[in-house]
Amino acid sequence: MDNITFKTLAPETQIPKTIPYPLNIAVAGTGYVGLVSGVCLAHRGHHVTCVDINVKKITMMQQGISPIYEQDLEELMFLNNDRLTYTTDYKLAYKNADVIFIGVGTPEQPDGSANLSYIATVARQIAETVEKNCLVVVKSTVPVGTNDKVEQFIKDFLPRNGEKNNIADQNNIEVEVASNPEFLAQGTAVRDTLEAARIIIGTESKTAEETLINVYKPFSLPIVSVSRRSAEMIKYASNDFLALKISYINDIANLCELVGADIQDVAKGMGYDTRIGNKFLNAGIGYGGSCFPKDTKALDYLAKQNGYELRTVKAAIEVNIDQKILLYKKACQRLITFSGLKVAVLGLTFKPGTDDLREAPSLENVPLLLGQGADIYAYDPVGIENFQRRFPETSKECDSSNSKGSIKYVKTVEEALLDANVCFIFTEWEEIKTIQPADYKKLMHTALVYDGRNIYSVENMKESSVEYYSIGRK
Repeated sequence: MDNITFKTLAPETQIPKTIPYPLNIAVAGTGYVGLVSGVCLAHRGHHVTCVDINVKKITMMQQGISPIYEQDLEELMFLNNDRLTYTTDYKLAYKNADVIFIGVGTPEQPDGSANLSYIATVARQIAETVEKNCLVVVKSTVPVGTNDKVEQFIKDFLPRNGEKNNIADQNNIEVEVASNPEFLAQGTAVRDTLEAARIIIGTESKTAEETLINVYKPFSLPIVSVSRRSAEMIKYASNDFLALKISYINDIANLCELVGADIQDVAKGMGYDTRIGNKFLNAGIGYGGSCFPKDTKALDYLAKQNGYELRTVKAAIEVNIDQKILLYKKACQRLITFSGLKVAVLGLTFKPGTDDLREAPSLENVPLLLGQGADIYAYDPVGIENFQRRFPETSKECDSSNSKGSIKYVKTVEEALLDANVCFIFTEWEEIKTIQPADYKKLMHTALVYDGRNIYSVENMKESSVEYYSIGRK
């Protein structure tokens, strides 16, 4: 098994290291954060039990199948099978754990705040279950000050004097809480964990700090040790800075179109400045996913709750909202109507390398197109199944009285483009990027392309007689 290699990982991350102090670790939640963290901790030699309430997901993982689409994850699950356990029995998982990681979701609420109910549920389960001293580590993204509340919440629910089977009280069990935010990008989450630029740990005692350092020693990565509240803020400040960078370059791109500059030339020139860097300077139709939209709104909400306005973050949010439907607005200026037109939609997920749809531009644009009567032919290499749950396949042939549009899912880019009147590109999958400019002219009824990811050269599309609209370029 040690001969298995992963093309996306550096050689030193591919072979599990034997460590003299393997810990018994439980991980609550098996989404992107929980499952990737648990598998990578096992890959570094710890014994890990992954806990989830979803029986279907647990059954899949017990069979060696990852419930999420993430490069290298299934291979690592197989490679470390002897150190990984998957269960719905949280009592069994938590009672003798040295460290319990919380990686459950903190979804956005209507007012922009984070929903902490899943965190609270796990915290109470831990309090009512642990039978020895342990460290609870919150990896979920939470507002500043949440870890303080989690620690107090656990203490509130530890069994009290006189309660039956009061193991916690009899043994004077101590439970501390630490912050250990994740910095994973979907599609590269395994690599981001094993080859992280740094590991942030936030603790309030030397004991908690030393425990977390021991957890991460076999990773051989830089560790930044700060207070709990600083660790919580580092997560938000980092994600929001990247969101700001994306919204800024998109704002500049929109101005470039008006003044005749090319955003790709501008970004290239900016990127050589080491103070700026060349990452997150690709103009497009906005950021999506599980982190940036939620985290910008959560930090904006936190600031307001404390009587402060984060004007830069607020601006990033506003720019991103408008950016997502920029191409649709451009198309509306060009076309009289979408009714009765075949519209090719290429890419449904918020980025390539994942099946995640959260905050994807497609979720904003497809309803608008359907509402205008478009007949959509949608392609995505991995996101169709998830998208179908929100937009089941429909056909006007089944309901001739339907004045709205229809949606059909196809298996190839070519099938989506065949005889199409207009094409929208929402995700820069390699399968889409391999389509040549001449193919649009050859396959489409009208070679009219709106590219939200600036995949193609403006000159090449023009030479192929394709009417081409992109972001920040003329």
